[in-house]
Amino acid sequence: MGYYPRLRDLREDKDLSIRKLADLLHMQRTTYYNYETGKRELPFELAVTLAKFYDVSLDYIAGFTNDKTPASKR
Repeated sequence: MGYYPRLRDLREDKDLSIRKLADLLHMQRTTYYNYETGKRELPFELAVTLAKFYDVSLDYIAGFTNDKTPASKR
C-alpha cells in the first residue's frame, strides 16, 4: 500500500480535521483516514481531486518532488 504523509500536512495546513475533509469529499472519515495513513490505496481519481483542492501537483502528493506547483502553473 502507498503511504502519503503529505496528505496530512496539506490537510493540517488548511486547518481541516479528518472529519471536515471527509465531509467535503463525501466519504466516511475512516475511509479518508485509511488513505492518509496508507492502510488503503489512494485511488487516482481521489489523488487528482486532492491535488486540485490543495492546488499542488500529483508528484508532490506522491512524494516525488518538493515543488508544490501544479504542472499547469509552471
